[in-house]
Amino acid sequence: MGEAVAASAVAITAAVMGLAPTPTPSPPLDAAPVLTSAPFGALPGQQVTHTVTIAGTATLVAARITFTTTADLERVTARAQPGWCSVTAREVVCDLGDIRLASGSPAPRITITGRVRPGATPGTVVRNRVSLTSDQMPENEAQIASNAYLVPGSTATPTDPPTEPQAAAPVGPAAPRSMRVPTVLAVVVAGVAAAGAVLTRRRLRQRRAESVTTGRPDPM
Repeated sequence: MGEAVAASAVAITAAVMGLAPTPTPSPPLDAAPVLTSAPFGALPGQQVTHTVTIAGTATLVAARITFTTTADLERVTARAQPGWCSVTAREVVCDLGDIRLASGSPAPRITITGRVRPGATPGTVVRNRVSLTSDQMPENEAQIASNAYLVPGSTATPTDPPTEPQAAAPVGPAAPRSMRVPTVLAVVVAGVAAAGAVLTRRRLRQRRAESVTTGRPDPM
């Protein structure tokens, strides 16, 4: 009777002191999403395809893939093998059900296509993200895959800036015409005047000589 009481007391003491056996944590699941985007760095207005596969060797219960992007997509379509998907401009959610990942089995695949909506500002960060969850892998333990890029600048061919019209030289008042007679013209006029003077003297001498000879008075 005393031995049974002693054994019970030891068991109670061990439990109080934390000596009771603890459950062994389960090993982490070997499952991870893989994301590829083609073309990588799709420009606004360009068609893009995002492909998601799941690598590993685990068995997942109620597996779910959630794809998000910071670039709005137009005409989005999504196909899951296995499973089904719901789509919006920035999020695609695919429920895959129970899946078994093995090296000899085809990996689950989700294909998402759409057109990057035009109007993204150059330099904007586009981030594509995929998360994998399941009953054994809650949201706070989700496996993540992602990629990101910057929207490039304008691809328009740069052109030279328009040439500014040069200011016309200021137009001042017209310079007054010179009143001086050109030098050559002055020389010609002076020559004509000198020749005229010489002829006049000759005529006067002739008249005087005639008046002396004839005895007529000089009319000059």
